[in-house]
Amino acid sequence: MVYYIGAFGLIIIGLYVLMVKRNLIKMIIGISLINTGLNLFLISVGFIKLGTAPIFSKPGLNPKIMVDPLPQAMVLTAIVISVATLAMALALAIRLYEHHGTLDMGKIKDQKW
Repeated sequence: MVYYIGAFGLIIIGLYVLMVKRNLIKMIIGISLINTGLNLFLISVGFIKLGTAPIFSKPGLNPKIMVDPLPQAMVLTAIVISVATLAMALALAIRLYEHHGTLDMGKIKDQKW
Protein backbone atom coordinates (compact mmCIF):
# COMPACT_ATOMS: atom_id res chain seq x y z
CA MET A 1 0.00 0.00 0.00
CA VAL A 2 2.89 2.37 0.74
CA TYR A 3 4.24 1.83 -2.76
CA TYR A 4 0.95 2.89 -4.31
CA ILE A 5 0.92 6.08 -2.25
CA GLY A 6 4.50 6.83 -3.24
CA ALA A 7 3.79 6.15 -6.90
CA PHE A 8 0.70 8.36 -7.00
CA GLY A 9 2.55 11.02 -5.00
CA LEU A 10 5.31 11.16 -7.61
CA ILE A 11 2.78 11.29 -10.43
CA ILE A 12 0.86 14.14 -8.77
CA ILE A 13 4.05 16.10 -8.06
CA GLY A 14 5.13 15.64 -11.70
CA LEU A 15 1.75 16.81 -12.98
CA TYR A 16 1.91 19.83 -10.68
CA VAL A 17 5.35 20.74 -12.01
CA LEU A 18 4.14 20.40 -15.61
CA MET A 19 1.12 22.61 -15.05
CA VAL A 20 2.69 25.35 -12.91
CA LYS A 21 6.30 25.78 -13.99
CA ARG A 22 7.27 27.63 -17.17
CA ASN A 23 10.96 26.69 -17.25
CA LEU A 24 11.68 23.95 -19.78
CA ILE A 25 14.21 22.12 -17.56
CA LYS A 26 11.70 22.00 -14.70
CA MET A 27 9.08 20.65 -17.09
CA ILE A 28 11.48 17.90 -18.18
CA ILE A 29 12.07 17.05 -14.52
CA GLY A 30 8.28 16.87 -14.05
CA ILE A 31 8.01 14.41 -16.95
CA SER A 32 10.78 12.35 -15.37
CA LEU A 33 8.91 12.32 -12.04
CA ILE A 34 5.75 11.10 -13.75
CA ASN A 35 7.73 8.37 -15.46
CA THR A 36 9.32 7.28 -12.19
CA GLY A 37 5.92 7.19 -10.50
CA LEU A 38 4.50 5.03 -13.27
CA ASN A 39 7.46 2.65 -13.02
CA LEU A 40 7.01 2.38 -9.26
CA PHE A 41 3.30 1.71 -9.75
CA LEU A 42 3.99 -1.08 -12.26
CA ILE A 43 6.52 -2.71 -9.93
CA SER A 44 4.13 -2.46 -6.98
CA VAL A 45 1.39 -4.17 -8.99
CA GLY A 46 3.58 -7.26 -9.40
CA PHE A 47 4.83 -7.26 -5.80
CA ILE A 48 3.96 -10.19 -3.53
CA LYS A 49 5.11 -10.10 0.09
CA LEU A 50 7.50 -13.01 0.76
CA GLY A 51 7.14 -14.00 -2.90
CA THR A 52 9.72 -16.02 -4.77
CA ALA A 53 11.09 -15.67 -8.27
CA PRO A 54 9.54 -18.09 -10.76
CA ILE A 55 12.90 -18.79 -12.39
CA PHE A 56 14.62 -20.14 -9.29
CA SER A 57 11.63 -21.95 -7.85
CA LYS A 58 11.83 -25.55 -6.82
CA PRO A 59 9.30 -28.07 -8.10
CA GLY A 60 6.27 -28.31 -5.86
CA LEU A 61 6.13 -24.65 -4.78
CA ASN A 62 2.78 -22.94 -4.73
CA PRO A 63 2.38 -20.75 -7.85
CA LYS A 64 0.42 -18.19 -5.81
CA ILE A 65 3.58 -17.08 -3.98
CA MET A 66 5.59 -16.55 -7.17
CA VAL A 67 6.17 -12.98 -8.33
CA ASP A 68 4.95 -12.05 -11.80
CA PRO A 69 8.02 -11.14 -13.92
CA LEU A 70 6.03 -9.25 -16.59
CA PRO A 71 5.82 -5.89 -14.73
CA GLN A 72 9.56 -6.05 -14.08
CA ALA A 73 10.29 -6.59 -17.76
CA MET A 74 7.93 -3.76 -18.70
CA VAL A 75 9.65 -1.40 -16.27
CA LEU A 76 13.11 -2.28 -17.61
CA THR A 77 11.89 -1.46 -21.10
CA ALA A 78 10.26 1.75 -19.86
CA ILE A 79 13.50 2.83 -18.15
CA VAL A 80 15.46 2.44 -21.39
CA ILE A 81 12.84 4.39 -23.33
CA SER A 82 12.65 7.13 -20.69
CA VAL A 83 16.43 7.61 -20.67
CA ALA A 84 16.41 8.06 -24.44
CA THR A 85 13.45 10.44 -24.24
CA LEU A 86 15.10 12.42 -21.44
CA ALA A 87 18.33 12.74 -23.43
CA MET A 88 16.39 13.94 -26.48
CA ALA A 89 14.40 16.46 -24.43
CA LEU A 90 17.54 17.86 -22.82
CA ALA A 91 19.25 18.14 -26.21
CA LEU A 92 16.20 20.01 -27.51
CA ALA A 93 16.29 22.31 -24.48
CA ILE A 94 19.95 23.11 -25.13
CA ARG A 95 19.19 23.94 -28.77
CA LEU A 96 16.24 26.14 -27.76
CA TYR A 97 18.42 27.98 -25.27
CA GLU A 98 21.11 28.56 -27.91
CA HIS A 99 18.54 29.86 -30.40
CA HIS A 100 16.24 31.92 -28.12
CA GLY A 101 18.50 32.69 -25.16
CA THR A 102 15.87 31.60 -22.63
CA LEU A 103 14.20 28.47 -21.31
CA ASP A 104 10.93 30.20 -20.36
CA MET A 105 8.22 28.66 -22.50
CA GLY A 106 6.10 31.83 -22.39
CA LYS A 107 8.88 33.90 -23.93
CA ILE A 108 9.73 31.21 -26.49
CA LYS A 109 6.10 31.04 -27.66
CA ASP A 110 5.95 34.84 -28.06
CA GLN A 111 9.02 35.02 -30.29
CA LYS A 112 8.72 34.77 -34.04
CA TRP A 113 10.94 32.45 -36.02
